[in-house]
Amino acid sequence: MSYAFQKPSLWARTLPFFRGFDTPLLVVVVMLGLIGLLTMYSSGHDHGTRFEDHGRNMLLAATIMFLVAQVPPQRLMTLAPALYGAGLALLVAVALFGITKKGATRWLNIGLTIQPSEILKIAMPLMLAWWFQKREGQLRPLDFLVGSILLAMPVALIIRQPDLGTALLVLAAGLSVIFFAGLSWRLVLPPIVLAIAGVLLLMVFEQDLCAQGVRWSVLRDYQQQRICTLLDPTQDPLGKGFHIIQGMIAIGSGGFWGKGFMQGTQTHLEFIPERTTDFIFAAYAEEFGLAGNLLLLGGFLFLVLRALTIALEASTVFSRLLAGALAMIFFSYAFVNMGMVSGIVPVVGVPLPFISYGGSAMVTLGLALGMLMSIARSRRLVQS
Repeated sequence: MSYAFQKPSLWARTLPFFRGFDTPLLVVVVMLGLIGLLTMYSSGHDHGTRFEDHGRNMLLAATIMFLVAQVPPQRLMTLAPALYGAGLALLVAVALFGITKKGATRWLNIGLTIQPSEILKIAMPLMLAWWFQKREGQLRPLDFLVGSILLAMPVALIIRQPDLGTALLVLAAGLSVIFFAGLSWRLVLPPIVLAIAGVLLLMVFEQDLCAQGVRWSVLRDYQQQRICTLLDPTQDPLGKGFHIIQGMIAIGSGGFWGKGFMQGTQTHLEFIPERTTDFIFAAYAEEFGLAGNLLLLGGFLFLVLRALTIALEASTVFSRLLAGALAMIFFSYAFVNMGMVSGIVPVVGVPLPFISYGGSAMVTLGLALGMLMSIARSRRLVQS
């Protein structure tokens, strides 16, 4: 006896969930993830279960990416106002009832301890992309002003915690949406020129301002110290400048080919502080050298360019703006982390994507990748 209808195989039933995934993006993410696991095994082998936890965090991020990729961009757009509102409300709750650790109030206990500012890394570009999608075809200067206010509120609350690193990431994501939405270069260039002029003046008068302890009223003490340490870490080589000095020694000592896997002396003799989190790039550079750095830089560059390509191919304003902002998030993460370890930007708490230890950041990356996959997948399914 034969049956007219046969039950589809398991593979045939699951294949539609994978159809339309962006293969180049997936390949580079897997490559970066493998580099992260290799580096964590070396730098975190004596940090308890850091390697195992890092692997579990990656699996969690991969699961989130897969699930979010199944959500159409139109559905993501409808969730934007609610997610932004919830994130903003939680930031206000942190300011009123937050948990303080090491002088910073960034966490909230709601049965479990969460860091609401992480939500805004994704909610901010979602909200601004939603706003400019609604204003499509009728953009006025007032619309950019409203977008700037939407961005300024969470950034101000995050800076108040204080958490300069997260504030910079949220600000970069939001500003990229506003710029991609059509903000005029005439409004973009003046702040950039002023910022460059300010940096040059600071470098000229650094000795007087920092060495003599001149107080800068616009910055908190710790922010001023970080800038002074960046300009001259040798002023306090065993204190505030220790991180930067040891990071640069580790990077330089790696040479072209590196000292070899598990052979980093700066790493394993514990000269590099936070070698599994913020300063893991120094541990990686010491063991894999310039050749490894070029591979890592190439991976991040390809990731950013692929995300921008997905943005260019997107079919709606919302999808284009969101994908462009997510590309800038990956760029900001990588640039700021590598820059602070190399001594070209102040030290802030920004992890290196897929490499640094940290569950919250990994979840954020999983969400961002899932949204990129969703946008790319939606485009491919429509074309087919």
